[in-house]
Amino acid sequence: MGEKVVADGFGPSDRQHYRRKLQQCLAGLARLLAEKRFDRPRNLMGVEIELNLAGSDGLPRMLNGPVLEKIASADFQTELGMFNLEVNIAPHQLGGRVFDRLAEEIGTGLGYADRKAAELDAGVVMIGILPTLAQSDLVFENLSAADRYTLLNDQILAARGEDFTLDIHGVERLLCTSESIVPEAACTSVQLHLQVTPARFAAVWNAAQAVSGVQIALGANAPFVFGRELWRESRPPLFLQATDTRPPELQSQGVRPRTWFGERWVDSVYDLFEENLRYFPALLPICDEEDPLLVLDGGGVPRLQELVLHNGTIYRWNRPVYGWVDGVPHLRVENRVLPAGPTVADVIANAAFYYGLVRSLADDPRPVWKRMTFEDAEANFDAACRHGIEAELRWPRSGRAGGVATLPAVRLVLDELLPLAAAGLDAWHIEPADRDHYLGIIEQRCLRRVNGASWQADTFHQALESGLDREAALAATTRRYRTLMHEGEPVHTWPVGID
Repeated sequence: MGEKVVADGFGPSDRQHYRRKLQQCLAGLARLLAEKRFDRPRNLMGVEIELNLAGSDGLPRMLNGPVLEKIASADFQTELGMFNLEVNIAPHQLGGRVFDRLAEEIGTGLGYADRKAAELDAGVVMIGILPTLAQSDLVFENLSAADRYTLLNDQILAARGEDFTLDIHGVERLLCTSESIVPEAACTSVQLHLQVTPARFAAVWNAAQAVSGVQIALGANAPFVFGRELWRESRPPLFLQATDTRPPELQSQGVRPRTWFGERWVDSVYDLFEENLRYFPALLPICDEEDPLLVLDGGGVPRLQELVLHNGTIYRWNRPVYGWVDGVPHLRVENRVLPAGPTVADVIANAAFYYGLVRSLADDPRPVWKRMTFEDAEANFDAACRHGIEAELRWPRSGRAGGVATLPAVRLVLDELLPLAAAGLDAWHIEPADRDHYLGIIEQRCLRRVNGASWQADTFHQALESGLDREAALAATTRRYRTLMHEGEPVHTWPVGID
């Protein structure tokens, strides 16, 4: 939903017109697929990273507008909260030393942004949820100054008709209410894009869904919300509840939430866009003047603006993306599973593991999604969010015997998935040195059973044991995290403690 949207309000006729336009867009997508109008294979990938701003005291800074003025780069932009930024990395072709190049680009960009933020007593922190965020920080007044955020907040709140309830049971329990969607801004993520052909889309999306739980188990980095220790990766339950348009009665009826894992494997990208129209009413019924079917009749390529906007208000953890560049349409799988951080090296290791593993699973003549149920994939996602690197996951047994076994995530990765990821990176023609370096980081995380969430929790508890109160321990943990993040060594090497 990155486009600037402005509206004074919507009436019944606006929604009816928008629904008709969505159906026209869906018909246009079907024609583009049938006529094979999409871009040729390019092996293109892209990365977006959401960031937090915190001061030298470890507390959040509501300064994204002034900080962006200091940074003065189109690569950085606002996100939902005034303590958020997002950095977008230009698309790269998978192959060669691409991961080392990405690490250098991201590291240089974050270092520059951090230096500019320091001029305002702020700094960049790449973390799933900033531990020092308080409920009082996540209020409407701290929504970023952009019309699209206010409009989205108003429409989600109007659809729900009452305050949002945040109720998460973890190590501790969080129970509170919010008058706005701003708690969503606490959730900062890494988005991994992969451009695919229509023929490959379903295989890549299904593979990405199948490994989402594994990604979370390895990369969990958000154990605290409003100072409470909850799940090892608390972003998904917080995001779901902070954007939930369903009052309790609709939840009881089984109406689907807009933050959604999904409920089935797919055969085509069309399936996902069709579900978007069938299950989810419009939040932002803003119509473009384009008639997509007339554009197609004239030999052109439509932008399908309504379809794209609607898709941006449905928060799948693996989202289909329709793009349009220089008159040529393309499709992407946007993987939104991972939290930000802890370091650039960890982010790139997570990306290398994902791109390699998805490539191998999508190429497999015995697809994993034919050998495990979608319910198992969803259960894995939930278990990994709750337990992080200690999670136990369901996965198909190797060999002809078949069936599904439950085993520790670290054993699954070490014994089966790391070799598959390596083979996938070879298929992408990644330089062996890059492959071995970044997958080696994943291997060490598994061997040491350490990720960002476990480090944060262990350091916080050690700070409490040293005599600090809860708020001081959270602030000290955040300050130490920020220091180690900028030093850049991967999280499995970090010493536990605030010294």
